[in-house]
Amino acid sequence: MSKQTDDFFKSIVSHSKEYGFVFQSSEIYDGLSAVYDYGQLGSELKNNLKTYWWKSMVQLNENIVGIDAAIFMHPTTWKASGHVDGFNDPMIDNKDSKKRYRADQLIEDKIARYEADGKTDKAAALLEALNIALNADDLAGLKTIIEDHNIVCPVSGTKNWTDVRQFNLMFATQMGAMADGAEQVYLRPETAQGIFVNFLNVQKTGRMKIPFGIAQIGKAFRNEVIARQFIMRMREFEQMELQFFVRPGTEMEWYNKWKETRLKWHLALGFNPDNYRYHDHDKLAHYANAAVDIEFNFPFGFKEVEGIHSRTDFDLKQHQDFSGKKMQYFDTEINQNYIPYVVETSIGLDRLFLTVLCNSLVQEDLSTDEKQDSRVVLKFPPAIAPVKAAILPLTKKDGLPEKAREIMSVLKLDYNVQYDEKDSIGKRYRRQDAIGTPICITVDHQSLEDNMVTIRHRDSMQQERVAIADLQQFVSDLVGWNTLLKKVL
Repeated sequence: MSKQTDDFFKSIVSHSKEYGFVFQSSEIYDGLSAVYDYGQLGSELKNNLKTYWWKSMVQLNENIVGIDAAIFMHPTTWKASGHVDGFNDPMIDNKDSKKRYRADQLIEDKIARYEADGKTDKAAALLEALNIALNADDLAGLKTIIEDHNIVCPVSGTKNWTDVRQFNLMFATQMGAMADGAEQVYLRPETAQGIFVNFLNVQKTGRMKIPFGIAQIGKAFRNEVIARQFIMRMREFEQMELQFFVRPGTEMEWYNKWKETRLKWHLALGFNPDNYRYHDHDKLAHYANAAVDIEFNFPFGFKEVEGIHSRTDFDLKQHQDFSGKKMQYFDTEINQNYIPYVVETSIGLDRLFLTVLCNSLVQEDLSTDEKQDSRVVLKFPPAIAPVKAAILPLTKKDGLPEKAREIMSVLKLDYNVQYDEKDSIGKRYRRQDAIGTPICITVDHQSLEDNMVTIRHRDSMQQERVAIADLQQFVSDLVGWNTLLKKVL
């Protein structure tokens, strides 16, 4: 990471805390590593992102429904899914710094450095060696690669490494009143299995016909050893997942469709398309016959934001085998019973949140010949902005606050709006810029005479007069969901 991008990332972290987006969890007790709390503005932004996803998936698609499955599940669920035996990361420790790293990520960082230095042949050769070792589960081979390419610990700068070992990422706990009779259960490491075990419940009660999907937003938990890059990699996080059930033999058609649909969804937010790319998996998970990531160019490089996977019939077949319950669907169009294939789209909500911050935070130089000036602004897409409008009386007297409150009482029924009368109007504009509010509605003395207000636009800082009677429609056209959702249809 260059100094410039490192400084930008630090600005994101500090801005998030200063303005109430993200706090370190349990900060008064020196915090809990890789766990974060969303503040008053962060929770609003997060809820808006969930709404955008839910409306796009469930509301706009007649053949997709949503559920909310429990975090705790029968422990055999995770045996069937393969998580008990195979949900591991290859880890390596540095004996000097006492820090633990994912071996594959250390090697990927080295590949990125080779590419940055123009050593493309070395980067390609190292990538090939990494893929061979990962596909063969060759832990000793991973350590050899690290040693041969002189990969050092980022903290100690030494090559004093332990052997590479597998580390299971699931959190285990006990369920039951008595310790002796308690049953070991797990905090779910993904939300997908809650959908799979409810496949028949949803299909029958909803009278769903293949192809159809089940969507879910929910918490997941992974005991990440490498906790870094702010909310990029956390132990408690939130996923938005769709499992789309299709007829066997059609899965690749649907896989390609969802691959295109999901990238279009990201780009509909209006961010620079050059910062997004597809990355096909070189090593497929045990359940998949195709997989691709949508990656975003974070300040620390391209990283996964969303995954699209063709999961075959692995999950439903495994749950059928372990539960003894048939997970088949009778297709009346072809008069045949079969276990459906599944195409999955899975997006990390916290990572999406971070992409929005990275795309939106801008520091602008507004200096003129007469004076030096600048502002920090979050240029959120209006529909997902935490605060949709700020109502600002020009002064705290002459009936202006009362008029502003009247406007607020109407708008707050539909939108999250703020009222602010403290400090000069210029300082209030800057505060709203810093939290990403799309418009400020200023009530001045003229408003009492002509029933019009001044709208100040966040991005352009241009101002216009709008009749109070037209405000609801004006705000709706600017920040409502319709404009954004039409882009994903």
